[in-house]
Amino acid sequence: MQNKLIDVREKEAAEAYLKFLQAKGAPSKMLYMRSKFLDSFMLALSGRIQTRKEFAYALEEILKATDKEEKNNALSTAREYFPFWMNDIKAIAMFEEYYSLKLEEIEWQPKYKTLKQVTDNLEKESFSARETQSLSAYITAIKNLGASEQVIETRSKLAKIILVRLRDAPIENHVVYRISVDLTLPLFKVKEIKQLYLDVVREFYYFWLNDPDAESKVFG
Repeated sequence: MQNKLIDVREKEAAEAYLKFLQAKGAPSKMLYMRSKFLDSFMLALSGRIQTRKEFAYALEEILKATDKEEKNNALSTAREYFPFWMNDIKAIAMFEEYYSLKLEEIEWQPKYKTLKQVTDNLEKESFSARETQSLSAYITAIKNLGASEQVIETRSKLAKIILVRLRDAPIENHVVYRISVDLTLPLFKVKEIKQLYLDVVREFYYFWLNDPDAESKVFG
């Protein structure tokens, strides 16, 4: 009975997500690719506790069996499906506000190509007022939740990496944020660091957008 209920959860979230894409005018090929990936991903999610970490573990499991040319679709689908799976109404509303299907029109890529290039001068980087505001708000939120100095330092460094990778983006929206994440994740070779980076990516996004409710997303 429990598995049946969990299956319903995954399917209802998928139906809501695909209806959302249809309403946004997604082409049939995109809908097919998203739906095809979700068929496998829902099986990996079935029976798991409804948390970010369990979602990430399921995604990692699926990616191991995903062809290289299909991984971008898998990552994009999983990222977009997540708030629907979590039934996070606020996140879905924000997602709907900023969602765009014009990813193919943006040919931008982050300036630095390797993790070493990004991190070598990270502490010497000068951040703009907007970048500093987002970073300071994120660090304050972590401190308010009682994080240790090591946690604060590590997450702060990852947030700075996100900012540096986004620095030359032609616009500031979820599309370039997604491009940056997709091209940065493979640079991390250690499983635990990849997971932590994805956690910071999800949290910091709301600070980057100056969402007044951003603090509620930290350590969620």
